[in-house]
Amino acid sequence: MAWDDTASKVWMDGELVDWKDAKIHSLSHVVHYGTSVFEGIRAYSNENGVAVFRLKEHVRRLFDSAKIYKIPIPYTEEEIAEAIKETVRENGLTSCYIRPIVFRGYGELGVNPLNCPVNVVIAAWEWGSYLGEEGMENGVNIGVSSWRKPAPDTFPAMAKCGANYMNSQLAKLEAIEHGYDEAIMLDYTGYVSEGSGENIFLVEDGVLHTPSLGSSNLKGITRDSIIKVAGDLGFEVIEETITRERLYLADEVFFTGTAAEVTPIRSIDGKTIGIGKRGPVAEKIQSTFFDIVEGKIEDKYGWLDYI
Repeated sequence: MAWDDTASKVWMDGELVDWKDAKIHSLSHVVHYGTSVFEGIRAYSNENGVAVFRLKEHVRRLFDSAKIYKIPIPYTEEEIAEAIKETVRENGLTSCYIRPIVFRGYGELGVNPLNCPVNVVIAAWEWGSYLGEEGMENGVNIGVSSWRKPAPDTFPAMAKCGANYMNSQLAKLEAIEHGYDEAIMLDYTGYVSEGSGENIFLVEDGVLHTPSLGSSNLKGITRDSIIKVAGDLGFEVIEETITRERLYLADEVFFTGTAAEVTPIRSIDGKTIGIGKRGPVAEKIQSTFFDIVEGKIEDKYGWLDYI
């Protein structure tokens, strides 16, 4: 991605500053201990204007993550939602990616974070498909990682916390080293969890299956959206524990996420999945999802918050 450090503005603790001035101290608590919670949000441009996708739900999850890690956000949910829209508007962006982050700043450097201030930053920039435009149609190549997701009494999977993603980085780096586009991670018991930054769905005989939220996976907002879309399209969706070998035998497998949106998987561990490219179920769900966010069909779910 290309950064624009001349025209872009970043929202920092209530003020818009130039991108190049959006800095923190190197001894901030977050730098040393990963004490941050964040969100990934997309805005889409359509004939009705620029709309943030499921803004309320993303802001709610940001506050939920902060609650789990005992980080008091010094703003209301409504104030953060408005600040997100202000950041997109002030930067003149249309379709873009938005990153709000809340973190423990410069104060003390012990593990105890309570004497460190809480800072809030919101940035937005143009960002295409996370796993590539070509992958959206033809699918991506994935490997099952040797790194597993943490057990539920170690790191809270429902919190979107910076430190948690060191686990994801290990899987992502391993995938890249092995020539894959992305990784699939198993949970601490060996069942399928999610990608390094995406939720996952399998299609078996026209039925969608996705790991339950007891599999150390994030409660994805795009995941929830796809479950609703699939149900309205007439597909049954089952949330359950999923064994690794079912990945190989599925008719289709695809990722969902704010960055990945709906990305088909064409191979896993070198084994071709289904027809070796985007299958008909993923295509139908993907098409419907984009029709909603691009304003081509009615937003009956109320997911689009126009700027």
